This record gives sequence, C-alpha cells and structure tokens, in this order.
Amino acid sequence: METVDWLVVGGYFALLAGLAWWVIRQSKDTSDDYFLAGHSLGWFIVGASIFASNIGSEHLVGLAGSGATDGVAMAHYELHAWCLLVLAWVLVPFYARSQVFTMPQFLERRFSPASRYTLSVISLVAYVVTKIAVGIFAGGIVFSVLLPELSFAGLNSFWIGSILVLVVTGLYTVLGGFRAVAYTETLQTIILIVGSALVTYYGLKYVGGWSGLRETIGSEMFNLWKPLTAIGADGQALPMEWAPVEEVNENGDLVRQAWYFNGNYPWLGMLFCAPIIGLWYWCTDQYIVQRALGAENETQARRGSIFAALLKLLPVFIFIVPGMICFGLIMKSQSGAVEGMDFSEMLHEDGAIKESGKAFPLMVKNVLPAGVRGLVVAGLLSALMSSLAGVFNACSTLFTIDLYKKFAPEASEKRLVQVGRWATVAMVLIGMAWIPVIQGSKGLYDYLQSVQGYLAPPIFVVFFLGIAWKRLNAQGCLAALLVGFAMGIFRLGVDTPPKIYENFAYAEGSFFWVVNKIYFQYFSLLITVVSAVAMIVVSYLTREPDYQRFQGLTYGVVSEEEKRTTRESWGGADVALSGLVLVLILAAYLYFQG
Repeated sequence: METVDWLVVGGYFALLAGLAWWVIRQSKDTSDDYFLAGHSLGWFIVGASIFASNIGSEHLVGLAGSGATDGVAMAHYELHAWCLLVLAWVLVPFYARSQVFTMPQFLERRFSPASRYTLSVISLVAYVVTKIAVGIFAGGIVFSVLLPELSFAGLNSFWIGSILVLVVTGLYTVLGGFRAVAYTETLQTIILIVGSALVTYYGLKYVGGWSGLRETIGSEMFNLWKPLTAIGADGQALPMEWAPVEEVNENGDLVRQAWYFNGNYPWLGMLFCAPIIGLWYWCTDQYIVQRALGAENETQARRGSIFAALLKLLPVFIFIVPGMICFGLIMKSQSGAVEGMDFSEMLHEDGAIKESGKAFPLMVKNVLPAGVRGLVVAGLLSALMSSLAGVFNACSTLFTIDLYKKFAPEASEKRLVQVGRWATVAMVLIGMAWIPVIQGSKGLYDYLQSVQGYLAPPIFVVFFLGIAWKRLNAQGCLAALLVGFAMGIFRLGVDTPPKIYENFAYAEGSFFWVVNKIYFQYFSLLITVVSAVAMIVVSYLTREPDYQRFQGLTYGVVSEEEKRTTRESWGGADVALSGLVLVLILAAYLYFQG
C-alpha cells in the first residue's frame, strides 16, 4: 500500500461516512423505518442492496480461493441468478400481500406462531455460525495479507482487521438501521464491481489473456460438471464403490472410495442439492428478502430482484476467475515465466496450495498498480462491510420483531429500536466466538456452503410446499422444521470436533466416521427428503387447515382481485430482462464444460 492507495481508501471512507450520516439524519425513530426503511426503496436500491449483501466476505475471500483450487466448480452457486427470478415472479406477490417484516412472520400467517418462533431461532443460529463469523474472519484475512506487520496491544493484523471492520460497520448499522444499510450497500456495490473487475483485467494481462489462462491451468479447471467419483492418481475417475470405504496406497494416492464420500463437487450434488440451497437463500432468507420487503410496492420489489439477478452473473468473472488467475500465476512463478510476485503466504514448502483464502488479497498485492490497488482494497472493505451490515440488521429485525415484540406487545416504537440495536451487539460477540471453527475448515466458501446445506432444507421445504400446497397445515410445518433442524445440527455437531482439535479423528468404519465422510450435499438432500415426507405425512394425519385464515398466501386461495393486482404490477420490460438472465445462464453452462 502506497500513499496514493491510502488516499483512495480514505476518500472511500469519507464518502461512506457522508452518505451514512445523511441517511441517518433522514431516519425516523420508528420500527417500520428502522427495520424496513419505511417501505420507501426503489428498484435500483433493492437490486444493488441484494447484490451487496450477498457479495460479501465469503465471495471475495472464499470464492476466489475455491477458484484457485477447484476452478469454476463453485460457479454453480453463482449461476443461481435464476433463483432471484423465482423470488421476483413467484414469491414477491405472496410477500407483498402478507405485509410482514420478517420471514418467520410470514410462516405465522401461513401456519402458526410455533413455526414462527422455530424459524426465528433456526435463522439466528444460522446467521451466527455462517454470515457473522465468516464476515469477521474474512476481514481479518484481508488485513493479515495487506498489512501483515500491523500489531497493537498483543493483537496481530488478523484480529485488528476483524475488530476494525466490525466496529465501523456496526456503528452505522446500529445508528441508521435498514435505511442506512440499503443506501450504503448501493455505493459499495459500485465500488465492489469496478474494483474486482480491475483485478480480473490486470490479472489476465499478466497471465497472457484468456487463452493464456486456459493453457496454463488446463481445461479441467473450466469444467462445471465434475465426475461422480473421485479422480485417482492416473487422472481417471475411480470405479463406483457403494461400501463405506476410503483407501490410499503407500504413496498416499486414493485408490478406493465410496462415491458418496467424494467431495470434489460431483455433478449429482450440484444438480440437485445446490438449487435447494439457492432457493432457500434467495427466496426465503430474511437476510436477502428483507430488501424486497422494504420496497415501495410489488413492482419495485420485482424489478429490484430482476436487477439483482443480472448483477449476480458477475461473480464468476470478478471473483472465481481472479482465483484461477492466481493459480496460473503461481504456476508461472514456479516455472520462472513471471518474476517479482510472491505467493508464498498461501503455499506449502512443496508448492501446494495451503491457504486458498488468501488468493484474492494476494492478487491485489501482486498485480495491481498504485492507486488502483487502493480502489480495490476499498472494494474489498465494501464487500466485508456490506455483508456484515446486512446480517446485523437482519438479526436485529428477527430478534426484535419475532421474539421480543411477541413477549412485550406493548413496547413503544423507541423501545423496539433500542432492543434491535442491543441485539446486534450481542450477535457480534457470539459470532466472534465461532471464528476458531472456521479457521479449521477446508476453505471459507466450503465451510459456508456445508453449514447452509445442513440448515437450509427444512426451511426450503416449508416455504415452497406451504405456498404450493394449501392442504399442508401447521402441524406438518412444525414437524418438518424440527426434524430437519435436528438432522442438520446433528451433522454440524459431528463435523465440528475434527475442525477444532488438530489430532481428532473418528475411528475408521464407525458410524460417526461414515456420517462425517458423507459429502455434505448428499446429506443435505437426505434432510430435504425427510423434511418433506414429515411435513406431508403429519399434515394428512391431522386436521385440514382453515383456508380463510391464510387467504392470498398460497396457491388455491388467491382471489381474482389479488391475481389482477399482481398482473398489473409487471410489464414487457420485466419479462425481457428475465429472459436475458436465463439466456446468459444457459450460455455460461454451455461454455464451462472443460
């Protein structure tokens, strides 16, 4: 970092502070304004805010890291822009009719108060072990790479960076609420896209362009569809093996493995499990949907979601590709084809990748000229701060509206805002305690996807089956949530000890060893099936619901007037842009086949 870089970063913070201060002064001390920006957001703010909330630490640090180790395999999750179209066209009308603050509130309207409380608790747990802790951890990684010598009061640059990002983000989130989050995220989206695109541009210049990248790292890194079984030492896929085994030869090469143990993003898991996580995240998660709930009306919510879908196609090229370029530059550095670059921080002594999470910040450090580096660092900080700000506000909304307000219905508007602020502070402290678990995982993005894979299925089931099937009732919903959540926590509990304790290992062939070895996507599919069966069976074994109670909240009980209102809320431009998103996704799938 040179002087001009620091000036650019300082300018970014000054601009952010000015915008935050202006928004805070516009805010009103009411729960509607603090948690949903007074339903005043237009489509551009909605779409940019959705994108900035999603594109956070796990992408800049984790997704680029996965690009360095596994190529475009994780692009499946980024090509889930079509899930935002499902939000726009299928779910926004139901959410708009419900007039709710939170997703658990919607479940209460559709099913019962018990399902609301259950989802609130599940969501808060999920935010603590994924989004909050991951955001803090990634902030530390960025600072440890860019300012490795920084230390204060016995803390190294990792912890100083984590705490600094935390304090600055928490400050404007606590003071300004959702309105401050949404407007600052719009600014951060612009800086993030421009900065990350510059990393791709300069990286391609060093590696020899797109064709040079393909030639350097090999075509397999450009293949979205990985084999069902693991790749052996000879470069061929291992035979299908049903027995729960995993064997290596004297050279440490894998020679035999159960196909459901293979964790190299096999096509079966990506085809069936990844969409479940995607639909849960984009269509039912408070963290994302809160932006659509804060829109001015149904039209703005839909257009904002479609705009976010277009933006969502960018991460493949501005996050995954820089990771792949990083891998290519490492190979060129080792062969002497390029000089003056230092990637030693992410490599073992034998040259193998050790800390893939440092790929993006090391690209910033090695390939960017002065001035541009400052802009990209501002983009890095934008991503870290926007994702944290979004989850802070989502947590405070869930806790205050779904839990506190239920037990204190007479609380004043001012009191609700105060409770929301204190809830944010508490979630941050709990999240910091979870960081050691993430430090022991394979990679930041892998950690995030696996935990979401355990917690998402029952929520996906109750929302989508609940909206599509009017016969399903409150008892079935609660059964699906409890059974699915119990299975997810069980698997998370089995996975955690080996990550915390360095020498911990389950006895080979034991029940816990098998559970720990099953690829997380397959276990996620199992949770989905069990949750769906529980919901359907319990619903049909119990009393038929009162359909008038949830009028307009599920197919089969939508009035003609409600249908007409929805039809009048969209036009030809909305359809055309949605079609463009689908064409671009199809083009990406056709290109990335190795």
